Amino acid sequence: MLPELFFAYFAVTITGLSILVITRKNPVHSVLWMLVLFIHIAALYVFLNAEFLAAVQIIVYAGAILVLFLFVIMLLNLRKEEIEQKFQKQWPLGMLAGTLFILFFVIILNKFAVFPAPGEYSIQAIQGEGNIMVIGKVLYTEYLLPFEIASLVLLVAIIGAVVLAKKKISE
Repeated sequence: MLPELFFAYFAVTITGLSILVITRKNPVHSVLWMLVLFIHIAALYVFLNAEFLAAVQIIVYAGAILVLFLFVIMLLNLRKEEIEQKFQKQWPLGMLAGTLFILFFVIILNKFAVFPAPGEYSIQAIQGEGNIMVIGKVLYTEYLLPFEIASLVLLVAIIGAVVLAKKKISE
């Protein structure tokens, strides 16, 4: 009973925080709500016995990504966007699309088993070997190609940022 209550708390809170992130008028407030959201997601990972993912969530997302977001927000001039209305005449269509999405989501969820058959990595196997060891084995064996593609995409993005920054400095 207690694990279900914890999971329900995290599910409702994470959903509410994500709505707060996208509906705030002030972008700095949105980033602060996103920080609280990332902390709750990390706590959910701890609850699911994924301590490594919780640490990565805090270090990478709550640390690095949010600092990047804050720098971008401070560099942009957002005064005009703060004055304008956030939701104009599209909200009825958005509500309809959101309702249809939730309806389809519930229909799809009803077709899945709540407890699927256990896979190769059971909780006992992960605890015996360690979270990081299992993540490393799966990442560098089964998902090596997607991992390499993601690293190449990041490398191209870094090179592009350096080229753009060098052009602006030299101009």
